[in-house]
Amino acid sequence: MVMLHNLKNIFLVEELRKKLAYTLGVLIIFRLGHHIPLPGIDPVKLLQMMSGAAGGILGYLDIVSGGALRRFAIFALGIGPYISASIMVQLLSMMLPQLEALSKEGEVGRQKLNQYTRYLTLGLALVQGFGYSVYAESIGLVSTPGWVFRATTILILTVGALFVMWLGEQITARGIGNGSSILIFSSIVAGLPVALSKLFTELRLGQILPIIGIGLGILTLLVVIAVIYLEKGERKIPVHYAKRVIGNRMYGGQSSFIPLKINSAGVIPVIFAGSMMSLPFMVLNALVARWPWFTIAQEWLSQGSLVYNICLAGLIIFFAYFWTAIMFNPTELAENMRKSGGFIPGIRPGKRTAEFFDYVLTRVGFPGAVYLASLVIVPNLLGAFFKLPAAYIFSGTSLLIVVGVALDTTAKIETHLIERRYEGFLSSGRLKGRRSN
Repeated sequence: MVMLHNLKNIFLVEELRKKLAYTLGVLIIFRLGHHIPLPGIDPVKLLQMMSGAAGGILGYLDIVSGGALRRFAIFALGIGPYISASIMVQLLSMMLPQLEALSKEGEVGRQKLNQYTRYLTLGLALVQGFGYSVYAESIGLVSTPGWVFRATTILILTVGALFVMWLGEQITARGIGNGSSILIFSSIVAGLPVALSKLFTELRLGQILPIIGIGLGILTLLVVIAVIYLEKGERKIPVHYAKRVIGNRMYGGQSSFIPLKINSAGVIPVIFAGSMMSLPFMVLNALVARWPWFTIAQEWLSQGSLVYNICLAGLIIFFAYFWTAIMFNPTELAENMRKSGGFIPGIRPGKRTAEFFDYVLTRVGFPGAVYLASLVIVPNLLGAFFKLPAAYIFSGTSLLIVVGVALDTTAKIETHLIERRYEGFLSSGRLKGRRSN
């Protein structure tokens, strides 16, 4: 009852109501685009192909796209090109002095980097659109193959990818949460009913033993518990502020702390790693159509293969450290503390404080990165070992994204409520006050 009482507080804040309504409206438009098919595709053959490939990278891409790939809809590329472009721009901004200078120019520099990201998204969408069209022709999904079909498909998929990118940016600017993460979250959740129906059908037909079905349920529950527990874990760094006299008043003399989360990067490393692994898969699909001996390399990238899981784990760990380095600059953090009169007990301000932050971030980030990689690859390896035909929605990747985005979004809603003197719906007290106009 307390939970339901606090949920009502969300609708008592006008700004929050508008943000939630705007986010819901964008998601409705996003989902409608998943049911508008491309012209020239044989839907029967496409469903047969997807049912046979649901356990590989193609199945993962279909889950992330919310079924748009299975239907070969206009949003089949989804948010993937934009995520890949964001990764490349972030990496280049750390290697190229010109882009690094732009990243330090504040809002103007950020807008220019966003513009470069959009241009790169356009290029990647064109390449991936061509890859999808060639792949569709190579497996006999196209009724009238040729350059007319390819050009039409590339144009529609590219425009669809750019529109999805725009929708994500609108959610970030006017809605609740990170737009790209929310779109992926909605896509995965949209596939949940189909995944559960498929699992129950396989159990009824005897394709899966009941003990394996129970094991899947227990594994799913354990993954959810682990994600919630570790996402809340943090290392608190104590900070003391020296007393200062300004005019006739004394400031400072207080103690606080800086929370460093075990997984400060959230679900971003998993999304980045999944997007990066999809690129060589699409390239190999195009190569296999002309040179069948590339099939060996394609098998190496199958979901249960050792090469695939090692590469995926390595990318997740790399992006976990990479994203943490972007979010936390030890030197800048230490300098800001020094200017405000703060210091860590036993650590000298300035360079020593920056080195201490770097030391702590490295050691706190390692278990977080390993935890992310383990949650993703362990279910993959178990599924490959037991040869489970169950839906891919039960993978650690999907659960991690769903739970992580849900926690992040609820935390943002909680912040909006607290700012307006309402208790957040994650707490257990009563309504403290009324919204001030």
